Amino acid sequence: MVMKLTPSQMRRVHDQARSSCCNCNGGACLLLEGGQGLCVQLLSVSGICCKYFRDAVLPGDRRLYAEIIRQENMNRGEMKCSH
Repeated sequence: MVMKLTPSQMRRVHDQARSSCCNCNGGACLLLEGGQGLCVQLLSVSGICCKYFRDAVLPGDRRLYAEIIRQENMNRGEMKCSH
């Protein structure tokens, strides 16, 4: 599931991916295609699509993490109520 983010949150996520993800090397992901694949998180324009980023990198920015997790939990709650 892709977490949908606001444009401001996406800018912060992209900044965090570039500065804090140990797998992001100049826009390439060391985990993809022997380090030759593009970082999918930097390619994303609307959400978090990299599980490693979500689980290991995003919690490093506590404020952003709290915003995104709160937003995701609200969206899940809305989905449950709409049945």
